[in-house]
Parts: sequence; structure tokens; C-alpha cells
Amino acid sequence: MGKSRRTVQIVILCLILVLGGYAITTSVSGSNGKPKEGDRAPSFELLGLDGQVHTSEEYQGKAMVINFWGTWCEPCVKEMPALQAQADKWKDKGVQFVGINVGEDQMTVENFVRQVGVTFPIMLDREKNSVRDYGISPMPTTFFVSETGKISTIHIGQLDLDTLDAQISQLAKQP
Repeated sequence: MGKSRRTVQIVILCLILVLGGYAITTSVSGSNGKPKEGDRAPSFELLGLDGQVHTSEEYQGKAMVINFWGTWCEPCVKEMPALQAQADKWKDKGVQFVGINVGEDQMTVENFVRQVGVTFPIMLDREKNSVRDYGISPMPTTFFVSETGKISTIHIGQLDLDTLDAQISQLAKQP
């Protein structure tokens, strides 16, 4: 009986050490691997609706507004006209908008984009690699990235025209 009790104690001690190590590592790394404000924006390589593969490196040196969305997400659909209006306003001022659709087929996304009149680049994240890299949950989530590639602001939830304009104005002033 004494040997089995000692074995149980050792197993419990090992579990405590493993869980403690995990807790310390998680708190030191901060956000479970999710990028946060001030971090470098994760790179992406995604198929665009134009049939070309696009990478984040294409937009190097530009401020970016990266919006993760889906046609099934009501707040995503509601904010899309505001995103398009701001994309039109800022396109000649060094701010690049990119929409990353999460997990939907190309035809569904193309029909939506055509119906709403979206003209900024839309990428398809069918395998959800960028969703994982950016730590997206819930949607919509929008990343405001400075021209140096650092995340300035992360906005979770629906954006309205005024909030978008204020965020982009602030972003455009950053080096």
C-alpha cells in the first residue's frame, strides 16, 4: 500500500509541475501567442478574389487596415459599407485596406463583394491559417497596422464610420 501511495504522490507532483510550468510560460508570453498592440503583424499569403496569391510583403511601407469577416456574420456585413467608404477616402494617402474572409467558398464571397460594391482587396482564408496566426475570435476583428508593420490598434466588433475614420487618422500620423 505504501508503494502505490508514493507513486500517486509522484504523479500528482509531476502534474502540478507541468501545469505550473504551463501557467508561468503563458503569463510570461502574454497572450497565448496572439499578436497584441505593439507587436509586428503576422505575415500572410492568401488567394485573392482576383485569382492571384497575395502576401503581406506586397503592402510593406503602407499603413494597413486588415479586416477579418464573413458573409454569415451580421456585424461584418453591416460594417462593410463603412470600410469601403474609408478605403475610398484613404486609398491615395498610403493606407491599404485588406479584407480577409474566413473560411467561405469563393463564389459566396464574390457574390457578396459584387452586391455590396467592395473594391478593396479581398483574400480568402479557407484553411483559417491567418485566423490562427492573428488569434481571431470573435468577428469582425480589425487590425490597424502602421507602415512599419507594427500593430497599432486591434478592434474587436463592428466598426462605424466615425470610429474607423478616427482610427485611420491616428494610424496615418504614425511613422
